[in-house]
Amino acid sequence: MSHVGVPRGTVRKRRTLALFTAGVLTIPALAGCDSGGEKAAAGVPQDIAPTARGAIAQGSTLNWAVDAVPATLNTFQADADSTTTRITGALLPNLFPLDATGAPKLNPDYLESAKVIDREPKQVVLYKLNQRAVWSDGREIGAPDFVAQWRALNGKDSAYWTARNAGYERIEKIERGHDDLQVRVTFSKPYGDWRSLFSPLYPKEVMGSPDSFNEGARATLKNTAGPFKLRSVDKGAKTVTVVRDPRWWGGGAKLDKIVFRAVAPRDRGKALTEGTVDVADIDGSDAQRIRLAARDDGRNGRPLTHGPQADLTPAAALRSWALAHGSDEEAAEIAQASREKAKEAIETYEAEQAGLRSYVVRKSLEPAYTQLALNGESGPLADERVRRAVARALDRQEIADFVLKPLGLPSEPLGSHLAMLGQPGYTDSSGAIGDQDTAEALALLADAGWTPGGGARKPKGTEAGSEAETKAGAGKASASADADEEASEEAGDGAAGAESTDAAKTDTDGSSGKTDTEGTGTGTADADGTGKATTDVTDTDKTDADKTDADKTDADKTDAGKTAADKAAADEKADAGNAGRYVVGDDGKPGDDDSAAQVSLRDRKAGGAPGLYAPVGTAAPARPAAPARHAAVRSRIGKDGKTLSLRFVLPSGAESAALRKVGEKIAAQLDSVGISTVITKVSDASYFKDHIASGAYDLALYSWPVSAYPATDGRPIFAKPVPASDGSLVVEQNYTRVGTDYIDQLFDRAVATLDEKASRDLMKQADARIWAAAGSIPLYQRPQLVAVDKKLVNVGAFGFGTPRFQDIGFKDRKAAGAPARLTE
Repeated sequence: MSHVGVPRGTVRKRRTLALFTAGVLTIPALAGCDSGGEKAAAGVPQDIAPTARGAIAQGSTLNWAVDAVPATLNTFQADADSTTTRITGALLPNLFPLDATGAPKLNPDYLESAKVIDREPKQVVLYKLNQRAVWSDGREIGAPDFVAQWRALNGKDSAYWTARNAGYERIEKIERGHDDLQVRVTFSKPYGDWRSLFSPLYPKEVMGSPDSFNEGARATLKNTAGPFKLRSVDKGAKTVTVVRDPRWWGGGAKLDKIVFRAVAPRDRGKALTEGTVDVADIDGSDAQRIRLAARDDGRNGRPLTHGPQADLTPAAALRSWALAHGSDEEAAEIAQASREKAKEAIETYEAEQAGLRSYVVRKSLEPAYTQLALNGESGPLADERVRRAVARALDRQEIADFVLKPLGLPSEPLGSHLAMLGQPGYTDSSGAIGDQDTAEALALLADAGWTPGGGARKPKGTEAGSEAETKAGAGKASASADADEEASEEAGDGAAGAESTDAAKTDTDGSSGKTDTEGTGTGTADADGTGKATTDVTDTDKTDADKTDADKTDADKTDAGKTAADKAAADEKADAGNAGRYVVGDDGKPGDDDSAAQVSLRDRKAGGAPGLYAPVGTAAPARPAAPARHAAVRSRIGKDGKTLSLRFVLPSGAESAALRKVGEKIAAQLDSVGISTVITKVSDASYFKDHIASGAYDLALYSWPVSAYPATDGRPIFAKPVPASDGSLVVEQNYTRVGTDYIDQLFDRAVATLDEKASRDLMKQADARIWAAAGSIPLYQRPQLVAVDKKLVNVGAFGFGTPRFQDIGFKDRKAAGAPARLTE
């Protein structure tokens, strides 16, 4: 499953120390708010086929699919990514890898011990190194390597192009202990997350100077200290190859070689059928094909019940045969060619399925979650009550079921921003915001002045032609024209076009007819906040001025109950602007009490929302003559003549289709409460940089990783924005722009305590306040689906755990029937 996540290198960056004074969030007894209390929440175990080393064959090559050849092998640079982390995990020391529950554990391959030996007057940590631990050139790992990494990452020398330094700036000095195997680290300020430091540990040859740090480890690592060493980075072949290191002092690597092969997610199904990869993260459709391949094994020549022509009825098959053998030579030739093409497609599909039988899908949950982000910088969502109302309108259980149940994974909604289910310190703090409750959502909106039908009522004291009306409605029609237009909307809008996110819709906030694809109500074609119209935010290149009658959607023409005049009026309004966007809730207008016509978005779709991972070839459900049931859409929420409409920005790429379906479900849930959303689709390339990071959105979906060190890694994600000298906001990684001084203080206290339980209690308090601030609403923990050769063990869906590359291998040597594997 494809997800849009925050780019690698954005976590654990250097913190801005400026402070901005504001009120502390005042929620009574918030520290005790939780849904699940202190009970342990069971997580999903990792799925890697754990096997003792004695049962693993020695030798062979493993081909591992990755997204791309990494731009750098230095994990501390801004353009490092998940592939950088994966590859360096096989090459460099990790002093505290994570176990299956996400807890850091001392790595005996590198350390005999590591502990805090002094707390007063300053914190001192003493590392005792494994005396056998050496770099691949034979030099002992020691204090000089620790010192070089500290100096590179402590932020004092700007010549180092480092993306993160959290924790290193708290170190006062590093020195040799009683002997060369002891490293003594003294901190200027207490640091509870000290185990996060020096992993990975780079040799001093890389960290020792700005030049070597900036350029020396981008395309090569000459000195390593892991079970494997780097052989080559081949950007032409799109591979990175590592081989067994004979100097490795731990349990020897079972594999001879690992080839990390760049395969785009959309191409992984093909790579698996061709047998060119042994391990690959996949989406739900590829997982379904592997499941079907396993089910069909041993079918004894019976035709497949899925794939090309699987839905061909006997009558259609007979008709095709008759045409192919009929007296009409031209028709017969066409039919024979079509039948031959279908036969080839079936044979190709069957061959692909045969190749997939050598794989198994291993699944778990990633240490990352998908959230609904609410931009609190400006607009309606700047009001905490409106954000909380949006949160109370969401059915998070329904969303989690929608994503995870089709994959056979538990679908408990995530209750924390700072820990995952099954991870030490996890507590469900979602009680600070509350579960789905329409009445509470409406009450919160009413308290903020947003009421059903409020979009049709002008502010008190506003008269036609008055200065107030002129300012409030510049560019709009007169009050009588507005009333006539509103009446026309009530009579004629219906539910047309609600089923397509690409349909042109009328402007829900009553602004002028200019295109407003972001839903800002400004009446300008400013799709990405740059002041210029861009083509990547819509699904059509046509402007409203260019449209002809032939370009218009036919959806309005089929609306039951419309007169010809009504249809014409609706068509004219639909063409007045907003091309390429989908306005959820634009069908029911303020004051419209016709419940029979007010059908929710969800109920307009036959069969409900489709699953994220429908089997390949599944036909779309037929549209019934009438919905099975009608759930009335509430009147549009509004205030002072303006409808509450939120711009919901989603990525448009094929690999983001599943995320868009989640967005549509959220839009439907908000629609049922009366909150309109304008769904704007933008290119995947611009989604994060031009919209999320720049704040050009109201609602958005993206993912954050969760680590074993929330006090360090969570701090920049939820830090309160502070003003810069140029008047802009410094948001660190808090792209919702929602934060409080007190949340910051809780993070600061947690990271400075050496008492693990006290730190977790502080993080629980911080999480409750993050929930209450309603800038980020966690929806579900991301699924992890990995296709793996059946003979491979100790590899697959690792979940929280850090891979032990030396233990990965085949249960026995390659045998007939295993996929062919490329070698170099």
